[in-house]
Amino acid sequence: MTENAPQIRLDQFLKFVGAAGTGGEAKFVIQTGEVKVNGQTETRRSHKLANGDVVLVGGRTYTVNL
Repeated sequence: MTENAPQIRLDQFLKFVGAAGTGGEAKFVIQTGEVKVNGQTETRRSHKLANGDVVLVGGRTYTVNL
């Protein structure tokens, strides 16, 4: 990931795609280990996502396309 590449925080992404209704809900889902990024459990809500990253939450898969 280059510094100039578009990025979005994991918690913001979950709200954007509707996987979480609020920031608090996004925080809870992430911190309880219910989110995988590129096949790895991610518990940091500030984790930066870039184009092509794959997020799995609540049985649904989302591909980041910024």
